[in-house]
Amino acid sequence: MGAKRALIVDDSKSARLFLSRILVQHAIEVETVESAEEAIEFLSDHRPDVIFMDHQMGGMDGLQAVKLIKTNPVTATIPIMMYTSQEGELYLGQARALGAVGVIPKQIKQADVSKVLYELHLLPERRTREASGMEPTTLDALAEAAVAAERSMPASGVHGISEAALREQFAELRRALVASIETQSDRIVADFHAMLRDTPLFATTSETPPRDPHPWAWVVASIALVVALASAMLWWQDARLHRTLATEIAALRYAPRIPELRVPEEAASKSLSKITASGAASRGADRATTRAAEKPVVMSVPYGDAPLSGPRLESIRQLFHRLMAQKFRGSVDIRSFPGRFCLVGNAADGYSLAPDELAYSRCDTVGNPDAVELAQREPLSFANLVGELRNATRNAVDVRLLAGDAATTLVPYPEISSSLTAGEWNRAANTNNRVEIRLR
Repeated sequence: MGAKRALIVDDSKSARLFLSRILVQHAIEVETVESAEEAIEFLSDHRPDVIFMDHQMGGMDGLQAVKLIKTNPVTATIPIMMYTSQEGELYLGQARALGAVGVIPKQIKQADVSKVLYELHLLPERRTREASGMEPTTLDALAEAAVAAERSMPASGVHGISEAALREQFAELRRALVASIETQSDRIVADFHAMLRDTPLFATTSETPPRDPHPWAWVVASIALVVALASAMLWWQDARLHRTLATEIAALRYAPRIPELRVPEEAASKSLSKITASGAASRGADRATTRAAEKPVVMSVPYGDAPLSGPRLESIRQLFHRLMAQKFRGSVDIRSFPGRFCLVGNAADGYSLAPDELAYSRCDTVGNPDAVELAQREPLSFANLVGELRNATRNAVDVRLLAGDAATTLVPYPEISSSLTAGEWNRAANTNNRVEIRLR
């Protein structure tokens, strides 16, 4: 079977390079173009197995390109995956309505790409199904196996486990539990029937049955009932253990990774409460309120991430809900400050963070090439959140997105020397690569 081919349509060189490296690791041949127009021209002579389409591009955007590709009978069967920073169910519905099979985030992980390729049958199955027969096992052995599986997980958590692997492990555990319970139930029922056949109470006879049946027959029935109840109790305990393990693994798998907040969210909420309380108490406290409101909330942004996405968007959502509840009036300034990172790469293929142990003098460039592009991208979910805030406050709150100066830093960069490493420099750059929120 020939190698599968993928087409990446994105005007960002670094984004194309990043996704291409992941696809090449799965033995996928990759072609890249910089615009939707070039993609249409490419498809006139080529038929890739999958298309990864960016949304916001110069000229024709991604959704327009999807509609054009799907209306052409020659290219309509090619699966298209939107590869964009847009978020929310509304955008997903729009993309699928035009023919896209789904949406994956721009800050993609290798596990997400693997899942997409498996779902599109572009990769072989990771394991062949064995025969359905299973040997009986005990419930104690199953519990020990579940505990051993939990202990065998890496100390750092199960963030690296794919969702498909978790489903397979749970399915195997469930099948083993059901098989064990059915085996024990069948054995109990067979023993009970055998005892009943051997009792005189149920034996075929022409004589008149005695007035008082033997009491030990009822003892046998009672014992069988107790055994059945004990089996049901053991099954319930194992089912509860299974649910507990599933919950704990899911919690570890999907636990959000919150970036470091230079000013904690609780402190921001307390500051906002003080602002609204002091404004409602007296007009004479306006100046004190202004000073408290102008103290910014600072959130670090990892290199390559969109400032208004992920955990930062959730923090902004909580802040907006507090503003609506407190009937705040004024402006919210959200300013993005780019950090100056030590990078390796080039303008043609894109840049990435330099290894920590690399000498600073060997950095190919120092800066943040994609900072302006990332700061200008406004996710659909953020736009909806701003609209909700303005409607709830009747336009009493003005939200402004501003660009910060890279020279305005939270921490100074290390002094350049022959012993300076890229890791030391980038730790300061990561702190200075941030979003600041001020209430006025």
